[in-house]
Amino acid sequence: MFDSIYSATVTAAQFFLMSGVSIGAGVLYAWIMSLRVRSSRRFFIVVSLLPFIVSSVITFVNGNIGAGVAIGGAFGLIRFRSAPGSAEEIAAILIAMGSGIAFGMGYVGYGVAILLSLALLYVLLSSLHLFEDRTASRDRLLRVTIPESLEYSDVFDDTFARYLSFSENVGVKTTGMGSMFRLSFRIRMKDPKEEKAFIDELRTMNGNLEIAVLPYSEQTGQL
Repeated sequence: MFDSIYSATVTAAQFFLMSGVSIGAGVLYAWIMSLRVRSSRRFFIVVSLLPFIVSSVITFVNGNIGAGVAIGGAFGLIRFRSAPGSAEEIAAILIAMGSGIAFGMGYVGYGVAILLSLALLYVLLSSLHLFEDRTASRDRLLRVTIPESLEYSDVFDDTFARYLSFSENVGVKTTGMGSMFRLSFRIRMKDPKEEKAFIDELRTMNGNLEIAVLPYSEQTGQL
């Protein structure tokens, strides 16, 4: 089961056997990961197909150094033209690619073992809430738009001190053709029930311009 199915020359039957196992294991792996990783439907379709894609590439390269370098360059272009993903998405892709290499070498048993064991391990570790910062789950992203005439360095300090237990400026961006600033803060409310009163007080200070309070993550924290 854990020996390579490939002989010196890869036959059609061996290739199609590898293809069926890698696609089936990829779909099962994507389904298991979807129980914990929050992402788009398209992402899980790609993860389902990735083991087969990588294994096919490894099969056809088959020791050809020139072809291997060309394929590596193509993968590099795909990577740098893609939007950065979350840690969970990157881990899912790396696991799928690792199993694809095993499939491509003909070790279908190892490929299935890599996919399913790591998927189940991920589900187990994520359900145990290990290494979790419980205060971080209460963090919010505050975005405040202010006119360019308002000095923003300390204008909100008193309001933040009354309503927030933690605040951090995570970015400043001009908007409205440079006529306004958009400030981004990572905040933690002392009492979540006071959120409306907090926003109302900010509105009196920013001229009733746009204010948004969003769930905080490393992705939403980017300007």
